[in-house]
Amino acid sequence: MTNVAETSPKTVGAFVRERRLAAKLTQRELGELARVGTRLVSELERGKPTLRMDAVNRVLQVFGLMLGHVEAPGSENK
Repeated sequence: MTNVAETSPKTVGAFVRERRLAAKLTQRELGELARVGTRLVSELERGKPTLRMDAVNRVLQVFGLMLGHVEAPGSENK
């Protein structure tokens, strides 16, 4: 069974890195746009699971997105 708590941060991080590179932004430039530090962008892209949701949302908002709830893999509507 997949551990969602471990894979979700990595999935979000990979998404942010792909979008940042596609936009031809450095981590510093993305941090400036999102009003967060370069360290947070780096940790986010590496999938650190303990980042503040508001900071992650500021980064995602640069790409027109935000965190939300989704059904966990293998779960049924409970």
